[in-house]
Amino acid sequence: MNGVDPYLKARDFLVSKEEFELLWDKEKDMLITHPQPKQIEKYYDHEEYISHNDRDNTFMGKLYFFVKSINFHRKVRLVKSVIGDKGNLLDIGTGTGYFVSKLKMMGWEVSGMEPNEKARSIAKKKDIQVFKSLEELADRQYDAVTLWHVLEHMPNLNEVAKKLTGLVANGGCLVIAVPNFKSLDALHYKEYWAAFDVPRHLSHFSKSSIIKLFERHDFELVLTKPMVFDAFYISLLSEKYKTGRSNYIKAIYQGLRSNLNGLITGEYSSMQYVLQRRE
Repeated sequence: MNGVDPYLKARDFLVSKEEFELLWDKEKDMLITHPQPKQIEKYYDHEEYISHNDRDNTFMGKLYFFVKSINFHRKVRLVKSVIGDKGNLLDIGTGTGYFVSKLKMMGWEVSGMEPNEKARSIAKKKDIQVFKSLEELADRQYDAVTLWHVLEHMPNLNEVAKKLTGLVANGGCLVIAVPNFKSLDALHYKEYWAAFDVPRHLSHFSKSSIIKLFERHDFELVLTKPMVFDAFYISLLSEKYKTGRSNYIKAIYQGLRSNLNGLITGEYSSMQYVLQRRE
């Protein structure tokens, strides 16, 4: 591939055990998974892929849903800080519809987009309007569009950015949460860093890559927020990938180190970006 350099090789620890290259695009300051599978669906077909289920009785599953419930309130506060108490919101990659179903109960007008059939069927049972693809959303606009750990899964980023521009009303906001490959836990765990999650994660972002991707599409970065729990959750998974054991104490230590480092550098394990469409 032109204009990119090898960064490291990472393994799919969840499904296939295959190895993939991560290539560094210097101009965009992001990493690209190579090769990118043509039949990506099979890499999601695993009982441990938690975001496509509504419950999981394993320790990591219970931890995931506990953190998810805490993060919900933080997500709502973040969106409200930009567009006010209520509005019209689209959640892309909505999974089983947890986020939008809670918002609906709070009086929001909501929709979701989810390509996975299993997750989409669960979301629809919650009386949520759920679309299969961005193409089905043509000519619709929203006060807010959210992508919680979704953008890294999407191919053809420039085309996606254009479509997102059309979905966000003038003055509305785009809220994106993605892992940060420049965080201390990423640098510590390297090829074992669970948030690389190849090949499901096709792209791997830095703060500057998010700005570069969306500033050409009439978006302005107005706010960034860390997702501090992600450092601990990702470190727990990374320890298991690296050593074959959970190593809770080491994982908590590395998560704490990463968050403390983020206070100084601004480079947290996962970051939330609020981008406002210029009027």
